[in-house]
Amino acid sequence: MAALRSYETLDGQSPQAWVMTIARNKVIDHHRAAGRRPVPKGDDLPDVPAPKQADAAPELWDAVARLPQRQREAVGLRFAADLRYREIALAMDSSEEAARRSVHEGLKKLREQISKEEL
Repeated sequence: MAALRSYETLDGQSPQAWVMTIARNKVIDHHRAAGRRPVPKGDDLPDVPAPKQADAAPELWDAVARLPQRQREAVGLRFAADLRYREIALAMDSSEEAARRSVHEGLKKLREQISKEEL
C-alpha cells in the first residue's frame, strides 16, 4: 500500500529496488514501534474459574475474613468474583500494581495462617 501511495515518486530506473526499499523501511518501522509498546506482564496465577463458595472449605473463608481489609477485598475480588487485576484496581480505586500487591500479600498471609493451623 505504501508503494502504491508513493508511486508518483518512482523515477522509473529501478522499480524493484524502489519497492524493496519501501518494504525494508516498513519492516524497520514495525520493529521500532513494537519496541515502544508496553509488554504486558501475565499473572503468576492460572486463569481458571474460582471455586463456588459452597465447594470451598469454610476454614479457608474464615482465614480470608481475618485478613486486613484491602487484602481481603483484593483476594475476594480475584477469586470469588473472578476478576482480573485491571478490574480489581478499578473496583478498589487503586493502580493495577497495588491490586497485584494486595492479592499477593493476602495470599502470603493466608498461606502462613493455614500452615500455622496445620501444625
